Amino acid sequence: MALRIEDYALIGDLETAALVGKDGSIDWLCWPRFDSGACFAALLGTPEHGRWRIAPTGTTNTIRRRYRDSTLILETEFQTAEGAVEIIDFMPLRERQSDLVRIVRGLRGEVPMEMELILRFDYGESVPWVTRERNGSLRAVAGANTVVLRTSAPLAGEDLKTVSRFTIKKDEDINFALTYCVSRQPPPKPLDVKKALHKTEKFWREWASHCTYKGPWSEAVRRSLVTLKALTYWPTGGMVAAATTSLPEKIGGTRNWDYRFCWLRDASFTLWALMNAGYFEEAAGWMNWLLRAVAGSPEQVQTLYGVAGERLLPEIELNWLPGYEGSKPVRMGNAASQQIQLDVYGEVTAALNHAREGRLPRKLQGFALEEKLLKHLEKIWREPDEGIWETRGPKRQFTHSKVMAWFAFDRAIKSWEKFGEDGPLDRWRAIRQEIHDEICLLGYNADLATFVESYGSKQMDASLLIIAKCGFLPPDDPRIAGTVRAIEKRLLRDGLLMRREAGEMDDGLPPGEGMFLPCSFWLVDNYLLLGRHQEAEHLLKKLLSLRNDLGLLSEEYDAKEKRMVGNFPQAFTHVALVNTLLSFARHRPKDHGRKTKSKPH
Repeated sequence: MALRIEDYALIGDLETAALVGKDGSIDWLCWPRFDSGACFAALLGTPEHGRWRIAPTGTTNTIRRRYRDSTLILETEFQTAEGAVEIIDFMPLRERQSDLVRIVRGLRGEVPMEMELILRFDYGESVPWVTRERNGSLRAVAGANTVVLRTSAPLAGEDLKTVSRFTIKKDEDINFALTYCVSRQPPPKPLDVKKALHKTEKFWREWASHCTYKGPWSEAVRRSLVTLKALTYWPTGGMVAAATTSLPEKIGGTRNWDYRFCWLRDASFTLWALMNAGYFEEAAGWMNWLLRAVAGSPEQVQTLYGVAGERLLPEIELNWLPGYEGSKPVRMGNAASQQIQLDVYGEVTAALNHAREGRLPRKLQGFALEEKLLKHLEKIWREPDEGIWETRGPKRQFTHSKVMAWFAFDRAIKSWEKFGEDGPLDRWRAIRQEIHDEICLLGYNADLATFVESYGSKQMDASLLIIAKCGFLPPDDPRIAGTVRAIEKRLLRDGLLMRREAGEMDDGLPPGEGMFLPCSFWLVDNYLLLGRHQEAEHLLKKLLSLRNDLGLLSEEYDAKEKRMVGNFPQAFTHVALVNTLLSFARHRPKDHGRKTKSKPH
């Protein structure tokens, strides 16, 4: 039976990442990049589609795991009748090669262990040719890919897999180092595991120490920031939405998407989180990626790109994989890259404004690019689009999309005024007012006393919570309070928010999904804006309680089954967590500061 999504941990080397289960199994790894073909794909298939498991052979009484301080080094402790053993999993920061290291360390007694390595490239489809080298290492080759395994443990081949059986004694270490390289190159040099562990720990400790946030739940903020860093492709600065593809929004369902790409939508939220937590270098890297990605004709701006800015991301179904707990299809690529989503223009201009306000390098100012984008938005803002939720049904006049079009002009006007740039500000002001008037007329239903999902609709959408967050109307406007009340009444389930009403999932796919966690964080933000501090804290505590034992969150949560669903870990969720906690620290009453303590992991 598959592990639950929350049973996994994330490790990575800032170019790719792996998911490690609490049972000692690595079930997901894409080499050499986040969006490459997986060589461990048991997460979406079976063990025969690739995994690497190290665990005691007997009955395990207790399993405890933790990240070493504020690092991405995972320590999993197994207690058995024979003794105790710890497995230390990490990926050293890549230099000339990419490594995945597993250290088996004896803590007590003598524990029989078993290692099973099943390497499968191309998402579990390609079986490599495995040879034993004269130095004792194993070399697996499939096409352009080579993986080398080095260890002092005995190795044997069984049924197209590599196994090892050994006993670990107290104070003994046995290292396993798996190294990736291109097959046309000579085998990489052996890794100095001890040195690599020390260097990796030093890097993450120093990086985490730069966090400037000192408010409530500071450990949750730090862990989220480390997770966001781990999802960043360091050669370009782009941040993927998640480390995985096709983890279902409903177990057994078809809403399974590839999230190993960079969404423009995340730009302003991410920049705000990074800069307010003290990470200006990462903010500059993300902003540089964004500017390179959208460079060119404004008519060709996409909603998402590859980690290096790739634009061609065709969606393909991998029919040989049964999917996580039978959730099919498994997809590679994302067709949403070709959708029209007006809200991304607002996100991009907001990101440019954040960059200027944060005094990021002058080359990030992007005034000329912004003017071209707005010139194009001026032509298309009246058109229907697929919206923030990337619906695959008919295009609509989504209220949130129009609000973000307004936001694009609003941010640009204020930013250009502040920084003294010459531009068509009078025309932008007129367009801003036109969009505002139209939204208030067509996007608001006076009979229901709420803004609605799209023009002429009576349905609710949690994206309407952005209306107050972006300043479209002041928080004390009765239309804001009415919208929040309507969202509470119609979208809250078990204290968490759905994205849209179930009956509105008219995108050609069966309905059904979990509670969308970023939207619930947005509701906390709205509570704070409305002065509903106790309700904000109550919901915030509930959301933080949903984190797994390592502080990680997926995209959605199945409140009925009480388990995570959706891709994992999800950058958008962790960005929302950071921004909401920053907002909570700013808005909480002064005499409330001593009542909330950080939750330990």
